[in-house]
Amino acid sequence: MSAAGTSVEHPPEATLWPDAVGFGDALVIGLASTSPAYSLAAVLGPIVALVGVHAPGVLLASFVPMLLIAGAFAALNRTDPDCGTTFSWVTRALGPWAGWIGGWAITMTGVLVLGSLAEVGVRFTLLAVGLDGWDESPVVVPALTVALILTMAAVCVLGTELSARLQNGLIVAQTLALAVFAAVALTRGIGGTSPFGGLSPSWDWLDPFGAGGAALTGGLLLGVFAYWGWESAVNLTEETADSRRAPGRAAVLSTVVLLLTYLAVATAVVSFAGTEWLAGNADEEEAVFALLSTSAMGGWDWVVLLAVATSAVASTQTTIIPASRTALSMARRAALPRRFAAIDPRRRTPDVSTWWVAGVGIAWYLGVGLVSENALYDSITGLSLLIALYYSLTGIACAVYFRRRLTRSVRDLLLLGVGPVVGAGLLLWLLVLSVRDLADPANSYTGQAWLGVGPPLVIGLGVLAAGVLLMLWWRHRDATFWRERPSVAAS
Repeated sequence: MSAAGTSVEHPPEATLWPDAVGFGDALVIGLASTSPAYSLAAVLGPIVALVGVHAPGVLLASFVPMLLIAGAFAALNRTDPDCGTTFSWVTRALGPWAGWIGGWAITMTGVLVLGSLAEVGVRFTLLAVGLDGWDESPVVVPALTVALILTMAAVCVLGTELSARLQNGLIVAQTLALAVFAAVALTRGIGGTSPFGGLSPSWDWLDPFGAGGAALTGGLLLGVFAYWGWESAVNLTEETADSRRAPGRAAVLSTVVLLLTYLAVATAVVSFAGTEWLAGNADEEEAVFALLSTSAMGGWDWVVLLAVATSAVASTQTTIIPASRTALSMARRAALPRRFAAIDPRRRTPDVSTWWVAGVGIAWYLGVGLVSENALYDSITGLSLLIALYYSLTGIACAVYFRRRLTRSVRDLLLLGVGPVVGAGLLLWLLVLSVRDLADPANSYTGQAWLGVGPPLVIGLGVLAAGVLLMLWWRHRDATFWRERPSVAAS
């Protein structure tokens, strides 16, 4: 109170910039977050090693749970357009304990993968511009990787509109490069001018069951990783015009666009390279496209290298978005220290949480990289546990929160109940299978056992355990968030 007895007016707390981006921008960011060229290059060889020519069919089957969970994201966003997405919705439907773990899983997936994405962007950029000798430098590559992460974090802090403009340019470059590569590869595969012999595409390639159940299971685990990331469009909900509908529609549409892209490129690559070569080079990961580029494009191989480079650079930036905004949402509700809720009053972006995500991501990249490059790859493999967990929680939360509406119409039953639950069930099944597979040290990059099991499982479960400990510590410090109670949508 002032001396005159009147209230002192405080300036309103800064919020994220509303209507900073539109539906098209959200769609582009959802696509860029999956890093299509990088993801496809990373998983195509291993999938072909498992299922042969049925790789396009496995990518088609992997699309099903993604579409169902994307529908759950869209439905929940219409009710609660919160940038914390899974954290906010799971808290609303299942309570604070499950909500906190869901938020932690989203945040840590960004942290764990950030350095690896940036490094791929750096390596392929060096290859694309002809600086092959720098590609293996133990000093140049890490230094440029850290610089790229800091640059992308700065772009995120400078403004969401600027981020969207950058992503629009990167997605155009990536899409055109992929389209050119796919067209040339498919033409040479069908025409018989491929140095690998070439195969003629068949509709049978779209049958995911063609190679048997066990092979399909392993392929699905890889396919889910290829689609992961589209939900970044929904993390921008508070900054998107028509925030209750546009982000959810962008998320759903991005999964469809990804499906079409993956089917086209996978069919072209299998037709050009054949299954024997792809399976034999499965351990090359994203380098498969680099190896194929010269054979397919000759002197234009930089086009393919550019596709992977722009894909990884774009995803480096968009990976920061869901992690930083989830941390912001958690801090606003006292689930994390209040400083993570800070918003730059001029640029209206979550500056503190953005720099924290970048800083922790750099520390993880450099720290694990000191152990070995293989350990860094194992940490990415361990992401499958966190991804399946928070996607599943979102699907379950959708059905639980809208349970009173499920009998209102067949449409509501399918879209709000059956679809999300089936999607969650499929992902939980893959989660169990992933734990089983990751427990075997032979399935890791290091090939060594940590605590008697594979390093990816130790890393994945270790991150979750660290989250539980942090959650318990913070609840002891401030129990405000844990006073929230689950609610249900009106019928």
